[in-house]
Amino acid sequence: MAFTTLVELYRAVFRDHPRPDAFRHKAGGAWHDVSSADAQLTIERVAAALSARGIVPGNRVAILAENRLEWALADFGILTAGAATVPIYATLTAATARHILFDSEARLVLVSTAEQLAKVRQVAGELPGLRTAVLMDPAVGESIGTVTWADLLAEGQAALAQDPDAARRLGDAVTPETIATLIYTSGTTGVPKGVMLTHANLVSNVRDALLDFVIGPADSAVSVLPLSHIFERMAGHFTLISRGVSIAYAESVDTFAADLAAVRPTIVFAVPRLFERIYARVIDAAVAGGAVKRLIFFKARDVALRWARGLVAGAKASPWLALQHGLYDRLVYAKLRARTGGRIRFFVSGGAPLNSEIAEFFLGAGLPVLEGYGLTETSPVIAVNRPAHNKPGTVGPPIANVLVRIADDGEILVQGPGVMKGYLHLPGETEAALEGGWFHTGDIGHLDTDGHLVITDRKKDLLVTAGGKKVAPQPIENALKTSKYIAEAILIGDKRPYVSALIVPHFEQLEAYARYKGISFVERKDLIRHPAIVDLIRRQVAEHTKELARFEQIKRFDLLANELSQDAGELTPTLKVRRKIVVQRYAREIDALYAGQEPTGLAPTGDGPGDGRQP
Repeated sequence: MAFTTLVELYRAVFRDHPRPDAFRHKAGGAWHDVSSADAQLTIERVAAALSARGIVPGNRVAILAENRLEWALADFGILTAGAATVPIYATLTAATARHILFDSEARLVLVSTAEQLAKVRQVAGELPGLRTAVLMDPAVGESIGTVTWADLLAEGQAALAQDPDAARRLGDAVTPETIATLIYTSGTTGVPKGVMLTHANLVSNVRDALLDFVIGPADSAVSVLPLSHIFERMAGHFTLISRGVSIAYAESVDTFAADLAAVRPTIVFAVPRLFERIYARVIDAAVAGGAVKRLIFFKARDVALRWARGLVAGAKASPWLALQHGLYDRLVYAKLRARTGGRIRFFVSGGAPLNSEIAEFFLGAGLPVLEGYGLTETSPVIAVNRPAHNKPGTVGPPIANVLVRIADDGEILVQGPGVMKGYLHLPGETEAALEGGWFHTGDIGHLDTDGHLVITDRKKDLLVTAGGKKVAPQPIENALKTSKYIAEAILIGDKRPYVSALIVPHFEQLEAYARYKGISFVERKDLIRHPAIVDLIRRQVAEHTKELARFEQIKRFDLLANELSQDAGELTPTLKVRRKIVVQRYAREIDALYAGQEPTGLAPTGDGPGDGRQP
């Protein structure tokens, strides 16, 4: 199926692969299907209404909303009108939303709820170019010309009654070089930058990323990641639609498990944190089930890891391993697959590094997780593991038509048709990012002997100790997070004499451990100061970092009493740690780790580096 724009994409698919359940959404406690024909009619009404409201090709229209059906259809309506969609995460503050709306020069914004509308109202006085807000929820709004989603569709219907070919003409005028979207990088530092991606950028990524995947109308998916993120927008939206896949929109991350069981999808795109949660819950259930169940699970986990490593190496399993795998498949793996609906062909993980042991466990349990890699600026996919050759610990080989080169300092450089047009209003930063004709990713990595790309860390996140040793924090942090007692870890050590860590415990697990051991506490800060808890975490750190080189070893750590959050600015909307913010917020605790003082949250067990706080 050939198409050169995203408008041609949905038109061709809806024409050639019409289906009664192109999209599914939940309302009133029940799932409802939306057909291809009804979806296209809504898209055309949105496009006609935008045009009637003065939106012309080249204008920008923003969407400030959670994941939902209206988001997907509004996106295609904006694109059909020749405008560029500007996604805004629903979790962002009014101030950040103002920056995006102002910088993008958005003329109209679609919002999901009264709460999101309130953010726009708060900053509307500083946005002279913003004329209208459209409220998706069925409620009457006010100020800055607010109308409802139903009003917008009615306007579009009226416009099409006057000129039935209006939407078709608008879509026909869209060219491959038309800017399709302005995506503001959430980033872990700095002010968000508007990445300009054309229809050609995104269509090339849809085409090239799918060449080694067999996906079609027999497949279905659950969409849980925010469509504001390029990973979900391209992979879970444009790509799946291009193959005629039915997409169901999860109500929320909290309902994801129930939605999987109800929809029974074959493909799911997710971020590592979701796989970490599933893995942790499986362990929790095993531990809570008593000694026998616990023993069975951990034996099953070991067999799954050996089975997965054999698959990756292409080795034939021994009869004994095959017998064990068959036994644990009935006792453990089949139950895990049933929890995900029982029909998963594969997951795809992106947005952040996935711990290889978790990926191996899922692979061994018959739930392959294909890890990929990309950035907003590359539309986004640069590399991805394939179903036929999935190698946990790597992000797979580069996709077709994408060239990857490793610079002398280890930075990953990229060329290809998906590379952005540039950053809006930032010619200097655009030139720097595209220096020498290659996009500079800012990530450090290498290509292994199989041609698979291995990501080591972010270039700016590398820690260089006072002794000149370079330490990549992400692999160590990911290793620590495989402990059921550790929810988050942030390594410290740049220009410092040794490596230390801030650790956010998994408090549900920690509190259960405390009750089991008879440890009394009132607040979390009391719990993390208890010598037995400190010793538990010390042993966990030792166990999960025992393979590290001496200079990478964590000499001291501090336990934090509060979980990291988006509201506090410590996590991006895609749940990546904003390292700079965390380091600033906990500067006192970090200084104590290197001053020989007793860090907050640690019980007195020694006198500085090399004492009982060290593994």
